[in-house]
Amino acid sequence: MKLTVNKGLSLVLLVIAASYLFMAYNLPEYAFVPVDADLIPKLLGFALVILSICFFFSKDIDTEEQKKKRVIKKKEAGMLLGVMVLILLYITVLEVVGFVIMTAAFIIVCTRFLGYQNWIATISTAVIFSVGAYALFNYGLAIRLPAGILPF
Repeated sequence: MKLTVNKGLSLVLLVIAASYLFMAYNLPEYAFVPVDADLIPKLLGFALVILSICFFFSKDIDTEEQKKKRVIKKKEAGMLLGVMVLILLYITVLEVVGFVIMTAAFIIVCTRFLGYQNWIATISTAVIFSVGAYALFNYGLAIRLPAGILPF
């Protein structure tokens, strides 16, 4: 049997799903809750297993046009790498600076990096989204997000 790109990717996804399920089954269980915290991770893990198996058996016709589409241009690779660096920086500094400031800064910097030019739309979207998400989680759902240097 010839190992095509789809079959190779599906095997990689299957390994990721298996390790994800292993970690989901190691989550702690709580005695007095109707739906435990591990339900959604387990459902997502099994969905990934099923989809990767379906992907393995899907028909793959590898044409020259598909091979040309797989080539990533250097500019696009640089943009992907830049966004990955921004995400890692966001994750690293989130606890210290806080959710509202870091999320707004991440959205502003990332959209500018990707080429969007409208400052007013970018800043208003970043501030409204980050403050709204913070208020929803902290006050509506009682899930504490890091406040960082902000006093609230």
